[in-house]
Formats: sequence, C-alpha cells, structure tokens
Amino acid sequence: QVQLVESGGGLVQAGGSLRLSCAASGGTFSTYAMAWFRQAPGKEREFVAGVSRSGGPTVYADSVKGRFTISRDNAKNTVYLQMNSLKPEDTAVYYCAGSLSGASTYFLRLSRQYPYWGQGTQVTVSS
Repeated sequence: QVQLVESGGGLVQAGGSLRLSCAASGGTFSTYAMAWFRQAPGKEREFVAGVSRSGGPTVYADSVKGRFTISRDNAKNTVYLQMNSLKPEDTAVYYCAGSLSGASTYFLRLSRQYPYWGQGTQVTVSS
C-alpha cells in the first residue's frame, strides 16, 4: 500500500503563497486518486481539492476555488497544492490522501473515501 509524506507547510502572511508537496512510495502512484484535506483546531477535517489518476479532472472546495491549484506528477510520485492569496482562515493542518476508488474525482470529497493518509503539514497564515 502507498505511504504518503507531506512537506512545504509553514508560516506566511495573508496574501502570500505556499506550495505543498506530497511524496508517495510503496504503491503504484498512478492508480490512486489523490486529494488534499485540512483540519483547523476545533473543526472537522474538510476537503480542499482532488485530482484524478491522470492529473486531468480536478475538483475544489468553494472556499479555495480560484486561489488553490492541485496537480500531480506521476513520474515523480508526487501531488502538489499551490496555494495563493492565502487568508488567515486557511490556517490548518493539511493532509494529502489517496484512494483506489474508481469513482469520478468529483464524487471523492469525503475523508472516509480515502484509506491512505499522510501525517499532515501545518500551514499558518498571519493577518
């Protein structure tokens, strides 16, 4: 099964940018639909963005649409989340997740649909 390791989190001022990476190992990366979730203190984990196996179809939460971009490089076994125009409300631990489900990326928005998870990386946006 796949193991996932996130990196790239940190502290940034509002309006700034960060790029998160998630490196996969131990599985055939191109067979996994991938997603980013986040969890803020005291809140439930929420879907941020998802990408299909090929890297083609993507889907975003309304709260990040137009500011965040998910992408993947199957040759490097890595999925990315480019985050621009960051806001203090984007502060959270960000997790990447993988699923072998054959469902369309559009429908893979629930954490329970993803069996494989990284350890998370903290993103803090100061005002």
